[in-house]
Amino acid sequence: MLVAWNSGFQRWKWVAFFLLPGLVGLSLFVLYPILSSFWLAFQDWNLLSPPEFVGLGNFQELLGDGDFWRALRYTLTFIVLYVPIVFVLGLALALFLNQKIPGMLLVRASSFLPVVASWVVVSLIWKWIFNPAYGLINYALGIFGVQGPAWLFEPQTAVYAMVITSVWKDVGYIALLYLGGLQNISESYYEAARIDGANHWRLLRHITLPLLTPTMFFVAITLLINYFQMFEQVWLMPMRDSAADRQVEVIVTEVVKNAFSYNRMGYASAMSWVLFALIFAITIFQLRLQKRWVYYESE
Repeated sequence: MLVAWNSGFQRWKWVAFFLLPGLVGLSLFVLYPILSSFWLAFQDWNLLSPPEFVGLGNFQELLGDGDFWRALRYTLTFIVLYVPIVFVLGLALALFLNQKIPGMLLVRASSFLPVVASWVVVSLIWKWIFNPAYGLINYALGIFGVQGPAWLFEPQTAVYAMVITSVWKDVGYIALLYLGGLQNISESYYEAARIDGANHWRLLRHITLPLLTPTMFFVAITLLINYFQMFEQVWLMPMRDSAADRQVEVIVTEVVKNAFSYNRMGYASAMSWVLFALIFAITIFQLRLQKRWVYYESE
């Protein structure tokens, strides 16, 4: 009995030894910041004086903060425009990349290049493309006699410009997810359907799309979680000191400005926890809704 206990203790001692570096990093860089931000959400702290407990004061102020509600509106507007477009285009690109034709490996690699590009580089490229004086977009519109707008100078058009840029950058990643789902569908389903006389449209509608719903569900959750936290394109793309730069804000840029520009760490933490609650509620809603439309092959 004692020998068995000692051997078990020795085994767990080595397990703990190898897990310790990861657990220390997790505690220092994930758990501690989360707990600290929760504590700060109930404090008023400007980084210079000691934190002062204000209870729910930060959350009450948030309810009447016009800048926060404007940032939430722009965040939701971006998501409503972006998610359906990249969802459909990613699927269309994946269906094309799934074809067995010569040179497809090179096409697949090329479609993924924007995904690995830095947002700094992408924003510089698309700032040039959307430039109202010599950009490619307005040049192309001018060929048809259309006067192009000042894309990244005005808030109304800056949102569309950032949606287009984000779709271009992310569609390769979404297509890769769909491609994995497509290649997991057994060819026997298609062979049986072809024997029964099914055409390409019926194969897509009755086999491909139902069996791809788990991947669609994962894509939908990933897109919503990521783009409620969008930051880089809004921070980098609008032209500095323009109306778009002053007015187009999303929730994360408001958090960053309150924390590091206005030194309102407590208020920024409260805003972060509201964002977390919003993402959590939407994720739970999606998990409940999946039972109505997601088909798992094992069921």
